[in-house]
Amino acid sequence: MEKTSLRGDINVCIVGDPSTAKSQFLKHVEEFSPRAVYTSGKASSAAGLTAAVVRDEESHEFVIEAGALMLADNGVCCIDEFDKMDLKDQVAIHEAMEQQTISITKAGVKATLNARTSILAAANPVGGRYDRSKSLKQNVNLSAPIMSRFDLFFILVDDCNEVTDYAIARRIVDLHSRIEESVKRLYTLDEIRRYLLFARQFKPKISKESEDFIVEQYKRLRQRDGSGVTKSAWRITVRQLESMIRLSESMARMHCCDEVQPKHVKEAFRLLNKSIIRVETPDVNLDHEEVEPEEEEAAAVQHGVNGTDGDVPNGVGGEAHGINGHAENGVSGSAAQPSLRLSFTEYRRISNLVVLHLRQAEEEEDESTLKKSGLINWYLKEIESEIDSEEELVNKKKIIEKVIHRLVHYDHILIELTQSGLKGSTEAAEAETGEDPFLVVNPNYTLED
Repeated sequence: MEKTSLRGDINVCIVGDPSTAKSQFLKHVEEFSPRAVYTSGKASSAAGLTAAVVRDEESHEFVIEAGALMLADNGVCCIDEFDKMDLKDQVAIHEAMEQQTISITKAGVKATLNARTSILAAANPVGGRYDRSKSLKQNVNLSAPIMSRFDLFFILVDDCNEVTDYAIARRIVDLHSRIEESVKRLYTLDEIRRYLLFARQFKPKISKESEDFIVEQYKRLRQRDGSGVTKSAWRITVRQLESMIRLSESMARMHCCDEVQPKHVKEAFRLLNKSIIRVETPDVNLDHEEVEPEEEEAAAVQHGVNGTDGDVPNGVGGEAHGINGHAENGVSGSAAQPSLRLSFTEYRRISNLVVLHLRQAEEEEDESTLKKSGLINWYLKEIESEIDSEEELVNKKKIIEKVIHRLVHYDHILIELTQSGLKGSTEAAEAETGEDPFLVVNPNYTLED
């Protein structure tokens, strides 16, 4: 339409903790891609990525020297350490990532060159490790225009998992000991290259049913972004709509189909929704580590190491008999009782509400609402329209008590004060244990949106 060219290549960014094999993944892509260029972001300048104007040694005239994006035309450009690039170098590839052209006006040379390439970038999160409690934008040192030009973001988090750690360690040891036997590939590199070349021959058309489905999903994303129910990494724009179309067509090519079907659009929407829109944060387990370590140690000394004493502390689960303290009734009782979980969004909402109220009470010097009991009563009064029964009231009270406990002992957002001083200090330990403490916000805490 009016000779308007749209980008057909997909840009992907991998954000992950150190030692999650991001560079190895980029190297493998460069190995099996028919045309690929590998470069490092920190060691590459703007001219090295796009193009440079240099003087020819023989003719002494100015000529254009191709950069990495030009050399990877109709291929893949793998850029490692993308977050380490200087800001001026990132700005230089804005045009290449969206319009897929490189414009040069230097030394009397004016040219527009093609850079029809897919960019596969790898970046490390700020601070070395990915923080699940923060959004993707806060974890990556990238500007908003650059982030909006990526179709997909994939997050690699290095979690401690016994099964996964054993499998990785076993694989690495096998590679060092017997490298020929340990490498088992289902497909050879030549077969992968032939499959890619064959899949690229397909030019899928979007069916009428798929068109309606894409429009509905885009409207859904826009409405959800405007309502503010879920926090997005950035504004949902037409670029995300074009990303959904590109991903749908690529899914059809992968299945060697001539028509984009609704199942391809559904998979494209799932990828876009999971990776680029928001990063899932785990639910907050309010029953986790409810007992303090000092209390657990004291309880172990008081009741015996192996739990042979009949009186077992609350939370361990029933009486324990036998040498090692294995109690069938206790185990079944603790397993039957579900743990109290809260979604991270709801936990953040309640904590922000509590912090704002306490700070307002500190400014007004209202000591009655600074107490723990007063804070609980205030919260229950705020949500009284949502409570329909006495059982729900007890449940809501239990939730706010556990949230306050977590904010004090684990997140260290709130500080408990007694009339004798800080709760837990030597002077405060001599005071009564049933005293209603004052709650104040940690002065070093900054409220996040």
